[in-house]
Formats: sequence, C-alpha cells, structure tokens
Amino acid sequence: MDGIPGGGVPGEATPHTTPDLRFSILGPVRSWRGGEPVPAGSPQQRALLALLLLREGRTATAAELIDGVWGVEPPSQALAAIRTYASRLRKALGADVLVSAAGGYAIRPAPGALDLSVVRELAADADKARAGGDRCEARALLAKALGLWDGEALASVPGPYADSQRARLEEWRLQLTETRLDLDLEVGCHAEAVSELTALTAAHPLRERLRELLMLALYRCGRQAEALAVYADTRRLLADELGVDPRPELSRLQQRILEADEELAQPVESPTAAAPALVRPAQLPASVPDFTGRTSFVRELGEQLAQAETSVMAVSALAGIGGVGKTTLAVHVAHAARPHFPDGQLYIDLQGAGSRPAEPETVLGAFLRALGTPDTAIPDSLDERAALYRSTLDGRRVLVLLDNARDASQVRPLLPGTPGCAALITARTRMVDLAGAHLVDLDVMSPEEALQLFTRIVGEERVAAEREAALDVVGACGFLPLAIRIAAARLASRRTWTVSVLAAKLADSRRRLDELQAGDLAVKATFELGYGQLEPAQARAFRLLGLADGPDISLAAAAAVLDRPLYDAEDLLEALVDTSLLESASPGRYRFHDLVRLYARACAERDEQPEEERGAALSRLLDFYLATAAGVYALERPGDRLVDHLEPSDRTGLVFTDRHAAQDWLYREAGPLLACVRQSTEAGTVRRAVDLLWAALDLGESGANAREYESTAQSLRTAARAHSDGRAEGRALVALADVHHTSGRFAQAEQEAEQAMQLASDAGDPLPTCWAPNARGIMALYQNRHQDGETHLTAAIANFRSIDDRPGEASALCNLSRIHLATGRTSSAVSLAQQGTDIYDGMGHSLRGANGRYALGLALAQDGQRAAAQTCLVEALEVFRNSRQRLWEGMTLFRLAEVDLTEEQPAQAATKAEQALNVLRGIGGEWRRGQVLTTLGDALDEVGQSGRAQVCWREALAIFDTADAPEADAVRRKLVLGPKSRSA
Repeated sequence: MDGIPGGGVPGEATPHTTPDLRFSILGPVRSWRGGEPVPAGSPQQRALLALLLLREGRTATAAELIDGVWGVEPPSQALAAIRTYASRLRKALGADVLVSAAGGYAIRPAPGALDLSVVRELAADADKARAGGDRCEARALLAKALGLWDGEALASVPGPYADSQRARLEEWRLQLTETRLDLDLEVGCHAEAVSELTALTAAHPLRERLRELLMLALYRCGRQAEALAVYADTRRLLADELGVDPRPELSRLQQRILEADEELAQPVESPTAAAPALVRPAQLPASVPDFTGRTSFVRELGEQLAQAETSVMAVSALAGIGGVGKTTLAVHVAHAARPHFPDGQLYIDLQGAGSRPAEPETVLGAFLRALGTPDTAIPDSLDERAALYRSTLDGRRVLVLLDNARDASQVRPLLPGTPGCAALITARTRMVDLAGAHLVDLDVMSPEEALQLFTRIVGEERVAAEREAALDVVGACGFLPLAIRIAAARLASRRTWTVSVLAAKLADSRRRLDELQAGDLAVKATFELGYGQLEPAQARAFRLLGLADGPDISLAAAAAVLDRPLYDAEDLLEALVDTSLLESASPGRYRFHDLVRLYARACAERDEQPEEERGAALSRLLDFYLATAAGVYALERPGDRLVDHLEPSDRTGLVFTDRHAAQDWLYREAGPLLACVRQSTEAGTVRRAVDLLWAALDLGESGANAREYESTAQSLRTAARAHSDGRAEGRALVALADVHHTSGRFAQAEQEAEQAMQLASDAGDPLPTCWAPNARGIMALYQNRHQDGETHLTAAIANFRSIDDRPGEASALCNLSRIHLATGRTSSAVSLAQQGTDIYDGMGHSLRGANGRYALGLALAQDGQRAAAQTCLVEALEVFRNSRQRLWEGMTLFRLAEVDLTEEQPAQAATKAEQALNVLRGIGGEWRRGQVLTTLGDALDEVGQSGRAQVCWREALAIFDTADAPEADAVRRKLVLGPKSRSA
C-alpha cells in the first residue's frame, strides 16, 4: 500500500490534546470535544487547522502557514491574519492543544484522535494480516479504514496546500480501494465486486488497475464476453485519449481469459499475500463411544478411503435394512479416516427413506456454503451447482458422507469427482448402477458382537450374572444393532429390572419375534420395545405426531396436533426425546428419524381408535397453521379483506405484535407449513389448505420458497378438481397465477387467472373475482395489451370496492397507473398511483405501501419529477429489503438505475443495475433479467464501455427473442446502431 500521505517525526509528536478531543480531515475539516462539535471558523481558519493537522504534531513556521493558506500572493496582513486565526483556534480547542514553538504552531493529536492516523494504522494492520495469510481480516480492516472517509477529503478548504493534499489523499483512497477489491476477489466475493468496479471504472476510466480487477471479477462470475469487452473498451479509450496501449498486465489478463486459464478461477498468489485459510468443514456426527465389532468392515472401508490419498476419488456404498447400523459404521469409519482428509468432512442426511428425499441442488447449496462459498456466488441450477462444487473441491482432500440415500440418481451430483476426495454412502438398496463404487452389504451382527454391544450398554456386572438370558435377548432382537441398542438402553434405565425380566418380555412377544425375522418389519419390532414402555399420554403423542409430514415440527404446532396446553405438550415431547423416539432438532423444535416416523404411523393405524381421531389431529394442525398465517397476513396488510374470506378455523394461532417476528415465523415454518398443505387434500380439508396457501403467499412472492410453493399449489389444484370443488380450485389457480407472475411466466399466469375468474364466478366466491382480474391486468401490461389490461383492472377496482377491500383497491389502482403510464397518460398515472399509495399509508401498510411507492416512483419519473421519483423508490427499496422481498428489491434497484440514466448519471445507473442482477439471481424470470441487462448496457454505453454494453444487449436480445417479447426490436436497434444508441 504505497503512497500513504503524511507521517510524523518520531519523538516530536507528543500529544497535547485531551483524550475526548477528536479531529477529522477525511471529509469536511471538523473537531469534536466529548461528542460535541467545535466551531472551525472561516474557510482560511479551517485551512490553517487542516495544515496543522496534516503535519501531525510537527511545527509549521509562519512562512509555511502563509504559503499553505494563500500561496505565492498572500495578502499584506497575512502574518497578522495567521496570528488571529491561531488565537481563535486556541480559544476554541484549548490553550494546551494549539501550541507555539520555534516561531510557529503545532497541534499534536492524541493517539487515535485524528482520522488520518487511524486510517494509516488500519492500513498497516491490513498489510500485516494479508502477509500473514488472513485475507478476510485484511479485507475487514481496509473496509473499516475506507469507512472513515466522509466524502472528499479537506472538503471546501481553500489554499494551495489543501489542493495538493486533497489530490494526494484521494489517490491514497483509490489505492486502498483497489487493494480491498483485490482482496474481495481473493476471498471469492467477485459477484459483489462487479457493481462497485463498474461505478469506479466509469468514474476513473483511465485507471487500468480498476479495469483489470473488473475483468477478473466478470470472468469469475461466468461473464467472459463482458470481461473481454472491458479490455476492448480500455484499449480503445487509451488509444483515443493518450495514444498508448494497455499495460502488459492487462494484456496478459486478456490472453488468459481468451485461453480460459483455469488458474484465473483461483485467488492469485503473490509474495506479499499468502493464500487465505481454507474453510475446513467438520460436519461428521459424533461417533458412538460404545461402537462394537464390525472389524472386517472397518478395515475394508478404511483401506478404500485411504486410496483416495494417492489415486482417483474413492466411493464406497453401504447397503442394508433399516436399523442394521449403516450410519453408525459409516460415521465410525469416517472419523478414523479423518487424517487422510485434512481439508474437511461434509455430512448430510439425504432422507432417502422418507416421502420427500433431499433434493441434490439443496444439498449442494449447503455443501458450497460449508466450503466457504458466499450465497451470492451459488448458482441456481443443479448442473451449475454440481460443477462449482467439483471445482471448489479440486485440489482439496475432503471426505463426503452421504447418509440415508434414496438411489444413485440422488447421489451422483454430490460426488466430488476429484482425486484426493472420497465419498461414503449409506442406503437401504445396493447401488449397483453407481459406476466405480465399492459396494458393501452390511448384515446383522454376529452373536459375539451383539452380546458385546449389549454388555457395553448395560454393564459387565449385570450381564455376567445372567449370560444365558443376555444371549436370549440379543437373539430375540435378531442381532440387529438398533434393536439391541433400544433393548439395552431400556434395561440400563430400569435399575430394578434383571436381564431375565427383559428376556422374558421378549419371549412372551411371539408376534414380535416373528417380525424380528421378517425383513423391514424387524425395525418395527425393535421400536416396539421403546413404544411399549411409554405412558398412555406419551404413546398417544408419539402416534399422533408421527402423522404430520414435514422436516420437523415446532412445539406450538405439536401442541395443536395433541390438543394439549403448551407446557403439557412440552413435557410429553421431552419424555419422548429421553426415550430416543424423538429428536430435539433445536430448542422448541422436534423431529422424527424417518424410520421412527414410519413406525409411529403404523402404531397410529393400529392403536389410534376411532380412525377419525387421526384425521382430527391433522385437522387441528391445519387449523393452527391457518389461524397463525392469517394473523401474520393481517399484521402485514392491515384492512386486507382476505382474512375475512378464509375458511373458519377452530383453533387460535400464535399472535404477533411485531411484523418482523411474524415474518420470521412464516419463513421458519415454511417447510412444515407447506408439507401440511400438501397433506390436506381430502374433501374436508382442501378448502382450508388452499386458504392457508393463500395466506402464506409471501413464501411464493419472496422467491425463497417459490418452487415448493408452486408444486404445493399444483397439488391442491389437482385435488380440488378431483373433488369437484370449484371454489377451492379457483383459489388454487389464483395462487398459481401469483407464483407464475413472480417467476416471469406471464402467459401461464394469465391462463391460470382467467380460469380462476370463471370458477370463482360459478362458485359465487368474491375474492378471486377481485384478485384474478388484477393479476390479468398486470399480465396484459407486460404483454403490451394495454386495452385488455385497463378493462381487467377497472373491473378489479370495482370488485374490490364492492367488498370494501381497500388494500386490494389500492393494488389495482397502482397497477392501472402502470397502464396509463404505458399509454402516455402520465398525469393520470401519477394520480392513480398516489391514490393507491395514500390508501396503503392510511391503513398502515408498510410492505404494500412500498408497492405503492414503486408504482408512484415510475409515474413521477416519466412525468419529469425525477427527484420525487427517486425518493419514492428509495423508500420502497428499504422496506422491500427489510421484508425479504428479493424480487421487488431487485426491481426497485433496476428502476432507480433507469432514473439515474435519465438524470445523466450513467455510472450510478450501472452500479444499481449490477446490484439488481445480483439480487434477482434465480427469481423473477428471464424477461425481467433481460430488462435489467438492457439498462446495464445503456449505462455502460454512456460511460464509454461500449464493448461490454454490446455483450449485455446481445444477452438481453437472446432472452427477448426466446420469449417473443416486444422489447427485442428496441434492443436489436441498439446493437445495429452501435455506441451511444440508448435513445433508440
């Protein structure tokens, strides 16, 4: 970090300032005492203060001060003026602060009292951290240092000395920024760096280092064509402005990009910056302390894993019935093999035995995060994630334990694929179609091993006294490890029992003995040992909780299933945790092992009589979710009539007073809630299930759970049609239309909304007759069918008013504003959007008020009121961010970029467009992405990066052509006309 300005003389800068006196020159020249500002006086007085502070304790003579404040033509009374300014500063700061010495003056700040000194110390610490290999710490220190700048250094300070120092400080600031951006790329934050580099290259077009960093960032984002276009733009600009070629470093980078140099995807090593410490995940579950036997399997698998150190990737797949100890063995072997895999161990339960196995793309996202990949750098598709996963593991030695797999197709994308790594897989079925895998069939224990395991759990003394009885117990368990563990644990917790008592219990259970020898039924028999020891209330809780789908269940939801008060339910659940029949996923949340869940359901079918009680338990869960989600919806949208048109619920849900806490609940419960909806497709529950899905529409609109939300809506639509329930089907179609809109599938959204209107009309259901035409209106806008859109939205406004749904009316008014805007009726567009926003504000709608401001901002921008438009959009952006509405956060950034472009601020426009692209990754659909790319291209064209602009336009054109979108013609003209064609 060369070029750091200033620097005091050792031994001379003895501080005289009091500890509570602080100074700032990296911005306006200011001082504070105890947090209160100290007046700095006239511009010349501030110039004197700045000059003294910049000398950092060294004395400045009167002649130096006169020259610094006025230059070669000082006024005749310059010396007297200097003395006057010094006297005023001494009164303001204190006689002990500004001191006279050797015919001049000095200010000697205390350590940490001057922002310039703090930045210098932080920069030095960052250098040390980087040299020591801690790039993340170096990056954080530089970010903190740069954060101390408050605009232009020495702002509004006159004089030649201030002018020269201002330029020097700005150059230093740029050097620090370049270093921090370099570190951004080294730690993998290339996606975040692109927008900042885009703005900086626009502001400093001749600074080649920034161009080099931008090329590298774009290349690492997969935007190779744009990266090459940056080089072309730079070469042309340097030739035109300076008559020179790019420096050799930039040319070499261009060549490496053309050659797709693999090393560019990795941090660049340098003699002054050690490689950052790799993230080393250690995700293996704890190995059981009483692991017993399996000696041959441990040796065989250990040898296979050791081969990964010197040969191609090793894959071993363990197969066997449930309860045979596949996971226990795999975890034990994995822990023993850890020295062979120093770069970490990954673990995941793939839930292959359940009804909803883990999706490979979800698992890859979790693995990439565990390996240090930031969320913004994780791609959307399965293939891209798998490729990035393999690239991230390249050169590392990592062990991946894939537990409870469904089949080979689920596992293949999760295999590392590189030498040095290994995968260990457990599954119920043999993976004969997994190429190259070392297959291991895990059988039950030998009698000796089974007895040894039983003894370790129960205790040597008790077993030695009754060895024959112990052999009877393990024999009755079929030598199945899980059954032995459960039986031994029950005995160990009953100190009054003898081994013979347990053996007698098993001997009396002739049916259970038969089941222990009947394949998968053996697992049920082992669970029966624990289930049979439960108190009646505990057993009922076990049965009923097993009925609910979903990855886990909260205490409040479990209380609804059991129809018990919260504290009683907690006692029952904790008792089940003690018996190991239930797991505590986290405080207040519980989950079943998938096999235990299946067993619990079998118990419910056998023991829960009458049968209606099983349906009643799930109905109570549905009512709990519906009541709570309706309350969350009402808190988010005060006055919205949707909650008045939902199916009645027999239960009260959770009550929230803070909308952020309510949002947290909704997103935390997304998996169990949507699972409950999918499970509620019978004739008596499908209407409530559809209404629950509708009340939880934020899960679909935010983009966080859009795919699962869509599949759930599809299943409800199918169920409603099977039951000939037009009301439920119409509402399911409204939910589908909404999620299609969010995903950019406008034709499908229009089709679903049209069918919803017909079904709702036939069923006499007023709400879809409001929502559906509102949705159809906005779809028509996107498809340039403005007359149709106006007809639909006018109908929607009338329908919302007929049921006194003011927020719905506001939504339709804001959408109609967009139609007026598209047809040149700017004044009425502003009026309509203002009406909608006023309704939202009057009802306390924070989130929907942001939607209103979004529409109002668009109208104001087109009406020429761009400052007001920007204010509206910035306010909307803050709400969208705080409400996790990624789609609208991204679209608002895009609209702000359009305003910046109109205001002739293309660098700012490019930055916001880049930010919009980053936020919209994976949501919003390709059409919206094409819009943002078009605007990004326009902004880049304006700042002279025409080559990169052309790349953006070509990508946008491909999107629009594929979608047969009307925007294609305008983008095509830009490409034909070339640079500075935005007005086309």
